[in-house]
Amino acid sequence: MRYTLFGRTGLRVSELALGAMTIGEDSGWGAGKDAAARILDTYDDAGGNFVDTANNYASGNSERILGELLAGRRDRFVLASKYTCGTRDGDPNSAGNHRRNLVHSVEESLRRLGTDRLDVLWVHARDNFTPVDEVMRALDDVVRSGKVLHVGVSDWPAWEIAQANTLAELRGWTCFAGSQLRYSLLERTPERELLPQARAFDLAVFAWAPLAAGRLTGKYRRGEPGRLDAVGLRPEAWEEDVVSAVLDIAGSGGWSPAQVALAWLLGRPGNVVPIISATKPEQLADNLAATGVRLDADAVARLDEVSAVPLGFPHDFLREAHIVRNVYGDRWADIEDRRSTYRRTVHDVL
Repeated sequence: MRYTLFGRTGLRVSELALGAMTIGEDSGWGAGKDAAARILDTYDDAGGNFVDTANNYASGNSERILGELLAGRRDRFVLASKYTCGTRDGDPNSAGNHRRNLVHSVEESLRRLGTDRLDVLWVHARDNFTPVDEVMRALDDVVRSGKVLHVGVSDWPAWEIAQANTLAELRGWTCFAGSQLRYSLLERTPERELLPQARAFDLAVFAWAPLAAGRLTGKYRRGEPGRLDAVGLRPEAWEEDVVSAVLDIAGSGGWSPAQVALAWLLGRPGNVVPIISATKPEQLADNLAATGVRLDADAVARLDEVSAVPLGFPHDFLREAHIVRNVYGDRWADIEDRRSTYRRTVHDVL
């Protein structure tokens, strides 16, 4: 296992994060405490250090079980949780991004997890009722209190993340250091706005559902049950070409399909950390082995091509040949941006 940095901070996080949504059996398909203990040990033994949960996972039992399992080794892990989603039916203030829910949620998460601070707190989703300045000031307060060390944002539009961080930076408040979003070979729409925004603001990107609820493993093609069954969904026809490419590359390389899908994500531009989840230790062990998979250029090109999504306006417009010449001049092919952490030409930007 290798490590990267949590955005514009010095916090070291492993290249694969462990998602704890599958810890707790309230959903009917999660892992109980014994299985969760083996999963956490497997992740720990591999060098993983980032555990990602939320106050509403398994009705709070994910945090509760994790608190018990982390006893005596809490400081070995970067522990992250989330707030926003409703936790008490009948109480309109038990959901949302507002200060009251934030303060209450953090206190309850700390109690369930048996710790005195969260290393990372994610805002779980955008609540359009709560002004962005209220969210960022309230987050800064919990950071200054020492109960939260770093903050991140999940499932927000790119423009509002940019607005929030710009506002926080101008006012001397704590900025978002990470962005959590759905990203996989079957969900590449974040490449339109969210990923460029994350790179511009130096945010670590944590990719949830990197295997697309198991679709990229080929399990549904084999007729095996999975999480999609619980919500009455099945893979769509357009996905078959992507799944076929993953299965072909996995077969030729001697890897599992999950390892191929995760290796593709690990090779994406920017600071991308896939969040892997499992209900069995052997599933997790298979996913962890993706860190040793190296896809060749032909395999990457095939996966890129078969899974590509149109970027839409203005991105596609700005890639038209006559527009490129107009914007960058007739010597556009000779321009190299050496200000970035890696050199980029106009070819790369486009």
